[in-house]
Amino acid sequence: MSSVIPRVADTPPAAPAPLRRVADLPAPPGWPVLGNLPQLRPAGMHLQLAAWARQYGRIFRLRMGPQNVLVVADHEAVATVLRDRPDGFRRTERQQLIGMEMGLKAGLFGSNGDEWRRQRRMVMAAFDPGHVKAYYPSLVKCGERLAGRWAKAAGSGRAIDLQADLMRFTVDAIAGLAFGTDVNTLESDENIIQRHLDKIFPKLFTRMVSAVPYWRWFELPSDKALARALAAVDQAIDGFIADARIRLADPARRAAPQNLLEAMLVAADEPGSGITDSQVAGNVMTMLLAGEDTTANTLAWAIWLLHGHPAALARAQTEARRVMAGGGPVTLDHLAQLDYVEACMHETMRLRPVAPLMGLQALKEAVVGDVAVPTGTVVMVLMRHDSIDDQHVPEAALFKPERWLGEDGLSPAAPRRVSMPFGAGPRMCPGRYLALQEMKMVMLTLLVNFDIASVGTEHGGEPAERLMFAMAPVGLRMTLRKSVAAHAAGAAV
Repeated sequence: MSSVIPRVADTPPAAPAPLRRVADLPAPPGWPVLGNLPQLRPAGMHLQLAAWARQYGRIFRLRMGPQNVLVVADHEAVATVLRDRPDGFRRTERQQLIGMEMGLKAGLFGSNGDEWRRQRRMVMAAFDPGHVKAYYPSLVKCGERLAGRWAKAAGSGRAIDLQADLMRFTVDAIAGLAFGTDVNTLESDENIIQRHLDKIFPKLFTRMVSAVPYWRWFELPSDKALARALAAVDQAIDGFIADARIRLADPARRAAPQNLLEAMLVAADEPGSGITDSQVAGNVMTMLLAGEDTTANTLAWAIWLLHGHPAALARAQTEARRVMAGGGPVTLDHLAQLDYVEACMHETMRLRPVAPLMGLQALKEAVVGDVAVPTGTVVMVLMRHDSIDDQHVPEAALFKPERWLGEDGLSPAAPRRVSMPFGAGPRMCPGRYLALQEMKMVMLTLLVNFDIASVGTEHGGEPAERLMFAMAPVGLRMTLRKSVAAHAAGAAV
């Protein structure tokens, strides 16, 4: 007797869900004709969009006049967009146009396509680890000057304008590391370059999100100040390049460039590089602008967060003083031992990323999440939304540097997956390693030489987040005490 095994019918695979259209996505109510434009407040736009994402979903749309703008808060979709650069997405045409109107030379930050590829090779050559090691002594000098400036403030009991002092450090560090120029704003109250730089990125950002391009018909006093600032910075940059060209007349110097600018010029001079001095100048401007704001703001947030978490501050200070127990000067090996301090930096960038919002534009038809994106669509990606969501990062609202070290039962995999402070894909920030070295130098200077008496705002509350291309804390002031214990142990930097 035979038995027949009944055949189970094959189950056909489920058909994929149809893609949604941008025009059909939920959107906050807006004004007639102008849409949501009049509702946007530039300085707090990242917070406004995050609130709308919680209300309308992690992928929604805005109406900017007649144009639909896609807003993406889902970290996987954000990563897809970022990794599809430069072929699938680019900086927006509006940003490029306004930058050109302002007279900004297109460096790596503002370039697209083949022009970006050529400049990327040049900039990456300049950031080669061997070159960065050669630039290191100028970073040590900046750390020593910062220690001296803060020692004077501690001795007199003077409150420190935290962000302003950190920007002095980053301007000096970038000028020394990148251009071989000792501007020394830390020991001077003139800070001319910094005063000019401070006008450029905020004005670029406010013009990008302005509903009316008034500057094409008339100039406000702030627009005239911008023109003067750009002229002054351009003149300084031309001087940096001319001086570097003179130094590179020495064949030995050309064979072993001593700073980023020299390395870029050597790379640009290679046959077939396609790089002009104007593009080199654009990258000098990019380094000054991006290197000043982003690193200084991250440090300001980190110091404020550490002061509010005494156990984390104590651990970071213990680590710093142990590393420097033999005394200075600070070496790259010292910085490499600051595992917990580096974890504090990563945790700060997760909670308070200085680039919480990024605008891009589709170069071709694409799919973002479950949405079909037509060519030319502007896409705003929110970089922090999932980084502070318990669904993606355990105890996401808490400042816990231990998560980056795999301690306290926390895995570093989750925050690494969703936190992208330096971007992702081919256009990831080329200066991220250098930025971390600057951050660790400042933290070592602070933690070894001083005890923090206070960090806060004048009103005593949490500092407001102000977005002006980079997101900064508003009004942080710090008071310090000289650390008797560290000096007695010989650990001073």
